[in-house]
Amino acid sequence: MTGFGRGNPQPGYDLLIQGLSGFMSVTGSEESGPVKAGVAVVDVITGLHTAVGILGALNHRKDTGIGQLVETNLLSSALSGLANQTSAYVAGGVTPQAMGNKHPSLYPYQPMPTAEGQIIIACGNDKQFARLAEVLGHPEWATDERFANFADRNVNRDDLEPELIAALSEKTNQEWFDILTEAGLPCAPINSIAQGVDLASSLGLEPVAEAGQGDRVIPTVRNPIRLSETPPSYELAPPTLGDATEAVKAWLRAAE
Repeated sequence: MTGFGRGNPQPGYDLLIQGLSGFMSVTGSEESGPVKAGVAVVDVITGLHTAVGILGALNHRKDTGIGQLVETNLLSSALSGLANQTSAYVAGGVTPQAMGNKHPSLYPYQPMPTAEGQIIIACGNDKQFARLAEVLGHPEWATDERFANFADRNVNRDDLEPELIAALSEKTNQEWFDILTEAGLPCAPINSIAQGVDLASSLGLEPVAEAGQGDRVIPTVRNPIRLSETPPSYELAPPTLGDATEAVKAWLRAAE
């Protein structure tokens, strides 16, 4: 696992790759400028790619008895993780631009202001938009030639957005969330991390696990992968400073 592939010695920090890969060119908006992700997303993606590669190599070794070198690098993983953005350039010659929280082809598909904060509305098709228009008290939007299908809404979003904002300004986030959810429309508040953990807990997803035993138990984020026969174990807590010193020294001596 390297920053730029073997033979390229440049330092591979997550933030550098976010800039070099083009990731930050599609974040933020014209007003804010480029914005880095709130987590080390390139490191995480590269780790996942590496794990998948290792599993593939192990499966090949099981079938053939032949091992192989598994290589990943941060830059390639970032370009892969950019998915349709990179594909738009590679396959279509289109260089994506920053659009803030907006979607390049769907509208409305973004946070929208209400009487109190913002709520995310995700209309993925014309049927959902027609239902939204009805809930907001403007069923005529669904037959307006400017907004009748997703392509026209995308082109005429500057005409539609003020109308949406005006309608949504009549109620709070929670009121709209209840109304839109009841209507079967995809929507969400913008939660804090604490609220996200609480939501997962309320859904029975058990996002927090206790690692360790006895008097040394540490809360940790539960592995999101559920295996019916071999579930992850949390018997061991993360080591404290110096716990593995002697083991590491012994490993180094054995390697000499």
